[in-house]
Amino acid sequence: MTEKACKICKRLIEGDVCPIDKNTDLTKSWNGYIVIIDPQNSEIAKEAGITSPGKFALRVRE
Repeated sequence: MTEKACKICKRLIEGDVCPIDKNTDLTKSWNGYIVIIDPQNSEIAKEAGITSPGKFALRVRE
């Protein structure tokens, strides 16, 4: 199954609903990804505005 990115939080998921914000506005059009394990101690997570662990798209297109 192809991963989709949530257009709001950029989380990559395999389902049809984002588990974080319950959003169904997802896209298969995304580029690159980062994996955040410890968002409280990650400078990258802070810069990206990510507050929970997970796999996130770097760029989400419409």
